[in-house]
Amino acid sequence: MTVVEICVGDVPSALAAEAAGADRLELCADLGQGGTTPSIGMVAVALRTLRRAALKVMVRPRGGDFVVSETEQQVMLADIAAIRALPNPHGLALGIVAGALTADGDLDRALLRKVVDAAGPLPVTVHKAFDEVPDQLTALDHVIELGAGAVLTSGGAASARKGAARIAALGERAAGRLRIIAAGGIRSHNVAEILAATHATEIHLRAPIELQGREATDPAEVRRVLAAVSRVSPGPECGRSPA
Repeated sequence: MTVVEICVGDVPSALAAEAAGADRLELCADLGQGGTTPSIGMVAVALRTLRRAALKVMVRPRGGDFVVSETEQQVMLADIAAIRALPNPHGLALGIVAGALTADGDLDRALLRKVVDAAGPLPVTVHKAFDEVPDQLTALDHVIELGAGAVLTSGGAASARKGAARIAALGERAAGRLRIIAAGGIRSHNVAEILAATHATEIHLRAPIELQGREATDPAEVRRVLAAVSRVSPGPECGRSPA
């Protein structure tokens, strides 16, 4: 079956996406900047109030580029330690989302090694900083060597639809050693096409709606995505997908 992951910017959106049937959530702050680390209080309340969906937490100290200073690295590692220390009363599958680049545009493998080590038992997903690396196939091998559990990617393109061939190639290269999560412009009207073209078994998307002057998650769109996915990828609900 296909795992559906919804990116959310607050706890009410996380609860709405879970109630609509999402398998997994990525919790971020500042979605307008592509997502940054949510407050520890936000993560704590999410862990306390969610009941079923797996939860991934973005660890990114700021918006902008993905080149991380020494001080920002310390912030990231401190955030991971704080997340690991939080109570998880419902035993939700929990993971970390992170990524970084060197000044010359390659993956910052030294920092990613620290992130994987700091996360310990929590699986790490490398976020779309990966899409800025010129040689993604080689970079994928490096991510696997580092011990990360997944890569979030649009195949280096502006959307998953445009990068479908590369996403499929990354899946073949991974060969089950790491999970490829297709992302970028996925919505209910195109998800079936993207799944067919990428052979992805996991997808990531926002389901945005304006609510009282701010972005929230549209549970109706989440349900439409799930319905479209179920028509092309039948199977039991995931319920506790890997983070």
